[in-house]
Amino acid sequence: MIKAISMALEKGVVLLSFYASPYGQRARIALAEKGVQYEYKEENLPQKSELLLKSNPVYKKIPVLIHDGKPVSESLVIVEYIDEVWSDKAPLVPSDPYQRAQARLWAGFADKVYECGGRLWNLKGEEQEGTKKEMTEILKLLEAQLGDDKYFGGDTFGLVDVAFIPFTSWFYSYETYANFSIETFAPKIVQWAKRCMERESVAKTISDPKIVYEYVKKRFGIE
Repeated sequence: MIKAISMALEKGVVLLSFYASPYGQRARIALAEKGVQYEYKEENLPQKSELLLKSNPVYKKIPVLIHDGKPVSESLVIVEYIDEVWSDKAPLVPSDPYQRAQARLWAGFADKVYECGGRLWNLKGEEQEGTKKEMTEILKLLEAQLGDDKYFGGDTFGLVDVAFIPFTSWFYSYETYANFSIETFAPKIVQWAKRCMERESVAKTISDPKIVYEYVKKRFGIE
């Protein structure tokens, strides 16, 4: 399988993803932070390419990073791979073992925001209110972890920031559909997101919130 991928691609860096995918955006932000040049291949998720299916035969999902013909799957694994391979610039993962363990914990926990938001579509009444409450609790935990720091890594933009920031482009969709304001209960998260957006790697990568909402309406058939 790897041989076939190698034959299909010239040596270099290729990212298979989808424009609205926050998981793919994690990889794109990490590559941008490192200044890595790469080829981006947009996937049509209803009709996945042969390259994607060969590159990720286990999950058959995006994103996939192909480096010198060798595929790496799963967004957080990809971010750590990027950090290790291009280690001479903009470290993303802490060198201290305890801090590294904590960063991995919170980077994984950030997924719960997106997972929770994904359950909002087409929910009404008490079920919607319960999901909104769950999201509130998740964001408050993340806000407590952030504290008064600039980034989740203190003054250093790192793994947790890369993992979490793409999800913020979905906040507008959650708020618009479910009629609530994230800033009212997690103002520090909103301010953190604005700081992250000042970084070129983030600003040029994550989707415009209104474009995300248009995708959500089309994908889930909501008004």
